[in-house]
Amino acid sequence: MKAGEILRVGVIGSGIMGAGIAELCAKAGRDVTVSVSSDRSLEAGPERVARSLDRAVSRGKLTAVQRDEAMGRIVFTRDMGELHDRQLVIEAVKEDEDVKLHVFASLDKIVETPDAILASNTSSLSIARLARATSRPERVVGIHFFNPVPVLPLVEVVDSVLTSPQVSTLAEAFVAGALGKTVIKSPDRAGFVVNALLFPYLLSAIRMVDSGHATAEVIDRGMTQGCSHPLGPLALADMIGLDTTLSIAEAMYEEFREPLHAPPALLRRMVESGLLGKKSGRGFHTYAK
Repeated sequence: MKAGEILRVGVIGSGIMGAGIAELCAKAGRDVTVSVSSDRSLEAGPERVARSLDRAVSRGKLTAVQRDEAMGRIVFTRDMGELHDRQLVIEAVKEDEDVKLHVFASLDKIVETPDAILASNTSSLSIARLARATSRPERVVGIHFFNPVPVLPLVEVVDSVLTSPQVSTLAEAFVAGALGKTVIKSPDRAGFVVNALLFPYLLSAIRMVDSGHATAEVIDRGMTQGCSHPLGPLALADMIGLDTTLSIAEAMYEEFREPLHAPPALLRRMVESGLLGKKSGRGFHTYAK
């Protein structure tokens, strides 16, 4: 199989990342099936993709015809069995290792295409551990997109020690060629390349708030207006999701045991209280829902 021959794509999950991946693949002319876990997601997923495509039309990035064609290439289902004929399946469920392991074990039984690629959009978890949940670990690779998927150009392709070089090459060629993204290769280490640099910065900003050193507003204004960052670290954490931020920090601390990766107490308290950032309407900042 060549990268250009990957025409049937499956996506697991229709949250912000899953919907974005589905949209991106559909705009690239691929037939996309999205597997979701609830009736609520079955309704919310298509709405999320439709809103994003409408924004692209309003900004002149797509025509109305292109929007309708892309939407018509995506099917949402609660039956994971409908992914049986997919050539590439990208898992984009929440950053929970047990949940992801269950997904990969299920996909291993469902996907019948012999040379199919099974990929994870994980931000920090071990690709090798996920691969070992299958009987074909050599065909498992990390394909880590960034939020918002349709807009940000970078994708990390992550090989485990078990990933076949051919599978890695195919994944990289598909992401760069069909999807038009810039690819960087990363080793299979918690945080990969980008988050290994980003998260000590985000966690440091959270510690500044926790210690009373500065407010979230002051920190974010300092970094946007003083360092020309497009978004302050706490607004960025809110956008990532504070639950996801906590999960990534925990995975990095578990692997490296570096104090700079340890999740601050304030972050844990906020997640336990349901203050998850932009998606819940409140995190370090407040958002209109």
